Amino acid sequence: MGYIMEKEELLPLLNSSDIRICDCRFQLGSPDAGHNEYEKEHISGAVYFDLEKDLSGQVLKHGGRHPLPDLEKFKDKLESNGISNDTVLIAYDGGEGSFASRFVWLLSYLGHQKVYVLNGGYRAWKDAGYPIDSNQTNNSTREYHIDLNETVLASFQKVKDYTMNRPDHIVLMDSRESKRYEGIEEPIDKKAGHIPGAVNKVWTNVLDNGYYKNKEDLQENFTDIGRDKEIIVYCGSGVTASPNYIALKEAGFKDVKIYVGSFSDWISYDDNPIE
Repeated sequence: MGYIMEKEELLPLLNSSDIRICDCRFQLGSPDAGHNEYEKEHISGAVYFDLEKDLSGQVLKHGGRHPLPDLEKFKDKLESNGISNDTVLIAYDGGEGSFASRFVWLLSYLGHQKVYVLNGGYRAWKDAGYPIDSNQTNNSTREYHIDLNETVLASFQKVKDYTMNRPDHIVLMDSRESKRYEGIEEPIDKKAGHIPGAVNKVWTNVLDNGYYKNKEDLQENFTDIGRDKEIIVYCGSGVTASPNYIALKEAGFKDVKIYVGSFSDWISYDDNPIE
């Protein structure tokens, strides 16, 4: 299935009870900014999901800076916003692409069948003059059943095994900007470099001004990677890996996973090697 919805496709669906629009706007370093923007204005009918309060769990010694959320709490959040397994979900952020894509990947992990990122995000929607308001939407509670899709998640142990054995059928993909991958500079994490054996595919290269590139351009971006490979994508904390996950799926790759703990989890183990 595809993971991208155009604003022109969403517009006629606004009043449908079968969809839920999910505002995922967020600013790293300013955790309240996204919710404040939502309260000021948002796509009509949207509900808010916070990267750190909803889409991530408690930060511990291991697990990275944005670990998986407590799934029961996340299930409650879905249900209280009127979301069931049959609801069509459309997520957007400010146009960066990463926060909405994190939502899409997380729902895919929960086994949700119809979840999309709004191409271009909130900026594209507003620039088109489409309906926005500041109303808080009250939705009737619905029941949600989690049916985990483990095929989209790579564990720490799987990545560890890869670094030790380097099997040919697996590609480990680092989504961070090249200077961080190469260890030239590291503005966030306490160590610099990358997980041994990883190739660098910068996540912003799959986007053009907040829009995902077309299928042909995405295929070109990954032309040096065999379609039969199992791909494990990571970044600093499992957020900006998500656009690469979606881009790979859109380009036709079948077996794609995210290492959610990513580099910040990898370096939390003192004996793990770094290139």
